[in-house]
Amino acid sequence: MRAEKTWVLVADGARARIVRDLGTSLEAGERPEDLVFEIDHKQLREIMADKPGRAFSSHGVRRSAMEYTSDPVQEQEAAFAATLLEELERRHAAHEFDKLAIIAEPRLLGVIRRILPAALRETVVNEISKDLTKLPNRELREAIAELGIGRPRPV
Repeated sequence: MRAEKTWVLVADGARARIVRDLGTSLEAGERPEDLVFEIDHKQLREIMADKPGRAFSSHGVRRSAMEYTSDPVQEQEAAFAATLLEELERRHAAHEFDKLAIIAEPRLLGVIRRILPAALRETVVNEISKDLTKLPNRELREAIAELGIGRPRPV
């Protein structure tokens, strides 16, 4: 019987890392590389640099400004989360991992919870609301170990 593999998704709205090798040390030669994802995260002022358009009123000839109907930053983060979950779902279907721990910035964790597919929901063993994406590799692994992720649970 093979040992269960636990992967850890560490993400914020623009960066993510999937740690795939919790059981091996940093010095081990055969350790698989982490999967790294990054998008060009734009600030709201960059996305909304243009003023919204103008439209004619329902009566008369006056024109009035249109309002934005959504938050582009939140849409960008939701699309990024969907991309991450599609990749994880594909790799889970290929039996690359058995359990998943999610460590994400609070707002992104909420998005992930909302759109998490049922197949992945069954694999989630931890959800932690923290932003660890800026930590260097060694410090990230130490933080994951301190959180108790990947250790067998006492029966």
